[in-house]
Amino acid sequence: MSLRTPLGRFLGLGSAHEGASHWTAQRVTAVALVPLTIWLIVALTSVPLADHAAVELWIGRGCNPVLLIALLFAVTWHSHLGVQVIIEDYVHGRHAKPLLLLVSGFAHALLAVGGVLAIVRIAVRSFG
Repeated sequence: MSLRTPLGRFLGLGSAHEGASHWTAQRVTAVALVPLTIWLIVALTSVPLADHAAVELWIGRGCNPVLLIALLFAVTWHSHLGVQVIIEDYVHGRHAKPLLLLVSGFAHALLAVGGVLAIVRIAVRSFG
């Protein structure tokens, strides 16, 4: 026996069953950010941050570009998920909510792509 009305069953109204995967993605990105952030802080302590050339060499050396890109993806995805929850919970306008979700998605994608492009350009230049 179902507690849903016949109209609700017909229209498919009810839970979208997306909450668990969204919650899991937030937790997975948060857990991934812990070691990546610790690595970044420890690694940057050995680099003179005032010297632009030294930072560029550090970015292009070893596995640093790969870890920086992983950190960038984890940060942007985690941020996207958090902003999405805030918009869904606190924006109530009929047209504002989907528009803000779209803008947020594009902004986070642009940040991720721009960051990857910058890291790859610096890494390629340091190899040359």
